[in-house]
Amino acid sequence: MKLFSKEQIYEGDRLTTERQNISSTDLMERAGTQIFNWIHMRMQGAQVPVHVFCGIGNNGGDGLVLARHLITHGYNVVTYIVNYSDKRSKDFLINYDRIKNVTKDWPKMMTKAKDFPQIHKDDIIVDAVFGIGLNRSPDKWVQELFQKFKASSAFTLSIDIPSGLYTDKAIEDENAVVHSNYTLSFQSPKLVFFLPETAKFTIQWEVLDIEIDRDYLMQTDTEAELISKFEVLPLYKPRDKFAHKGDFGHALIIGGSYGKIGAVNLASRAALSSGTGLVTAFIPKCGYDSLQASIPEVMVLTDIEEKIISNINFDIEPNVIGIGIGIGTNKKTAGTFESFLKSNKKPLVIDADGINLISKKKSLLKLLPSQTILTPHPKELERLVGEWTDDFDKLNKVKLLSLKHDLIIVIKGANTISVYKDKLYVNTTGNPGMATAGSGDVLTGIITGLIAQDYEPLPATLFGVYLHGKSADISLEDYGYQSLLASHIIETLGEAYIDLFKKPEEPTESEQQPQE
Repeated sequence: MKLFSKEQIYEGDRLTTERQNISSTDLMERAGTQIFNWIHMRMQGAQVPVHVFCGIGNNGGDGLVLARHLITHGYNVVTYIVNYSDKRSKDFLINYDRIKNVTKDWPKMMTKAKDFPQIHKDDIIVDAVFGIGLNRSPDKWVQELFQKFKASSAFTLSIDIPSGLYTDKAIEDENAVVHSNYTLSFQSPKLVFFLPETAKFTIQWEVLDIEIDRDYLMQTDTEAELISKFEVLPLYKPRDKFAHKGDFGHALIIGGSYGKIGAVNLASRAALSSGTGLVTAFIPKCGYDSLQASIPEVMVLTDIEEKIISNINFDIEPNVIGIGIGIGTNKKTAGTFESFLKSNKKPLVIDADGINLISKKKSLLKLLPSQTILTPHPKELERLVGEWTDDFDKLNKVKLLSLKHDLIIVIKGANTISVYKDKLYVNTTGNPGMATAGSGDVLTGIITGLIAQDYEPLPATLFGVYLHGKSADISLEDYGYQSLLASHIIETLGEAYIDLFKKPEEPTESEQQPQE
């Protein structure tokens, strides 16, 4: 699913009115009616007090359309105008007149804190104050209104985006943003719903289709995309009946040090479970017995050193190499790592201390093959690109590094974002149970294994991140957040593959959305 920028959304609205021969007011009516349908389906006429807070721009106009439909359907609704400026949008004014024609209780004008109404925790708040066009922090009294929403503990529904959030930059003050329980976003979600600093402002979100021009939606390239089953299923490579292990590649996993052989164990098992035909692990001598005993399917090569990797030297021809897990940053290891990069011609997936070694000597970036994949956790990423001021600054720094060295960089987190040049791919699977030792090693193995099977680096990354998260989601049913282990993710990887081909359950009649 494409995540459209603010400018692209405005252009989509404009082209829709032009190509469908409707006015912007008609499009606003369509949007507001969709919100009403969503609420009406769930409330079924319940007389819970609904407070609709409308700004004076187009987001406020959407709120007025909603309020008018709620009134005409007999709901217990009060409408407020958050009068933060003398300017009014044309469509707001049209819908302000329309709502006055259906009720004697005209919208209540608010210009200061003492105009705030009483809101009880069992009420419903509809936030239609600011939309995607906000470009400055709200006035102090409006911020106080938002804090009143939060203090009330009432269910808060935001229209399109929680008021106070920007679509393309960080916020200045958390108190200046509505904390929403649910956001109904028009046509596509917003990137800020998935960034660590801004995702917390809406607990859940849902997309409402307002029939923006289909050609525009299909033909417009976006900076960011949301990656779900729909996007990864076409990447899947089916197996031929007469295939054999040689058809699915040979992955080499290089890593480990004394006390950290488990990292290679996890990565190697994950590579096998992803479908790789052959996996070889290159480790220090100290890990030979444990690795051979614990994973009989994996072949093992050892370094000349007992506890560290000091001389990366092998006589096999792998299709891809995953390196860095548990390898440490010993001086000898750093030296052989650099020598390896100078001579290597194979595709690479680099994780953990492999990234830390590069961070200590940035000139090593020039030695990486095209589309090398880096999978850092937050501190490793900071060592690589430097400190950032906010999530947008972080993304810009990562994009610049990707562009400069032709790298694929996986920003691991609640919504893992894979970055390639100026494109962002936001993953939809995964859960907090993945915040456990070894989870990243498993991801390295999965991606390495997919490349061994002849997936190109970027598809392998997107598919691997998705499968990694989906497998963890499946494991969650048995283990919960606290008891989920990295090895559990490997165990359910097969179920994650099977899930790709499961059809979604048909909605029941009561779940289908009525139309106005």
